[in-house]
Amino acid sequence: MIQIFSFKSKKTCRLDILLREELPPLIQKFSRGDISNSKIRRLITAGAVQVNGCQCRIPAELLYPGSSIEASIDNEKFFYEKQPDDIKFEVTKSAVLYEDDVIIVVNKPARFPTEATITEHRDNMHDAVVRWLWSEKPELRNPPYAGIMHRLDRGTSGVLLFTKQRMVNGPVHEMFEQHTAHKMYRAVVRRGNISGKEFFVDDSIGRITVKSRAGKWGIVPESQGGLHAHTDFTLLGEGMFDGIRVQYIEARPLTGRTHQIRVHLSSLGMPIMGDELYGGPAAERIFLHAQSLVFPHPVTGLPVVVTAPLPSGFGSADIP
Repeated sequence: MIQIFSFKSKKTCRLDILLREELPPLIQKFSRGDISNSKIRRLITAGAVQVNGCQCRIPAELLYPGSSIEASIDNEKFFYEKQPDDIKFEVTKSAVLYEDDVIIVVNKPARFPTEATITEHRDNMHDAVVRWLWSEKPELRNPPYAGIMHRLDRGTSGVLLFTKQRMVNGPVHEMFEQHTAHKMYRAVVRRGNISGKEFFVDDSIGRITVKSRAGKWGIVPESQGGLHAHTDFTLLGEGMFDGIRVQYIEARPLTGRTHQIRVHLSSLGMPIMGDELYGGPAAERIFLHAQSLVFPHPVTGLPVVVTAPLPSGFGSADIP
C-alpha cells in the first residue's frame, strides 16, 4: 500500500533534514519500521518526493518556509525491501567506453539499475562507477564524484554517461535538453506490419497508471498532460527468436520521454522482446540496447562518438 504524506516547511533547511524530522511521526501512525538516514536519501533519489509540485531527486535541495512537500511511501518496499533479481556487476576496463578528466562513459548491462532506489543495499550503475573511479585514485579519502546526467531503464543495456567534475554538469545537461547529444538504440521486436524501411512515431506520452501502481506510460494527448515525443526508426532486417518472427530495429529518439522507445514500438504493434509491461513476448531480458551516443565534448566542443558492442541476440552490427 502506498501512503502519501504532505506537509509544509516551517524553516529554511535541506530537504533530507526536513524529511528526517517530519516523516517518522507521520509514518509511525500507519506502519512500524525503522527510518534511517539512508532510507530518507534513497526515497528522494528514487523520485518519490515532490517539492512545490515538482519531483526533486536532490537530498540537499534547499527549502524555504512555506515550501510544500509530498512524499509517496510504499510500505512494503520502504520497510521490507524486497530484493529484485538484479545481476551482480562491477565496472572493469572493458566496460569503460570513454574516459577523460571530466566525463566517463560506460556500458551498462541489462537487469542493473542506473541509480539508487528505495531498496536498501541495492547496487546500481552509479555506485559501480564511483567504485571504479575510486579504484583509479585509491589515495582519495572520500568517494569521487560521479554526476548522473541521463538514465537507462533497468532492463536496457548500453551507453551511459556520467560527469566526473561538477563544472561540466551545465554543458552536459544542456546537450541532453537541447538534443545536441544524439542517441541510437537497437531493439529486437515482434514482427509488425510496417511498410517501408524508414518510419517514425510523433505523438505525446504520459503516465497511464496511478502512482500506487508500477509506472507505465502510453499515448496521452497534450491536453491531458502528455509530452511531445518523436522517434525515428529504421528496419534493419528480420529473423527468428525462440520460434517467434522478429525484426531488428534501429531507433533514434529526438526527445527523451520515459519509456519512449518502448511505448512507440508497442503502439505500432511491434513490442520489444522481453518487454512484457508493453506486450512483448517473454524473454531473458528486454531486448533494447543503447548502442551509440554522439555529443559535443563539454569542454572542447569537439564531437565525441561512443559505441557499445551489441549483446548476444540483437543480430549483427551490419544487418543488411
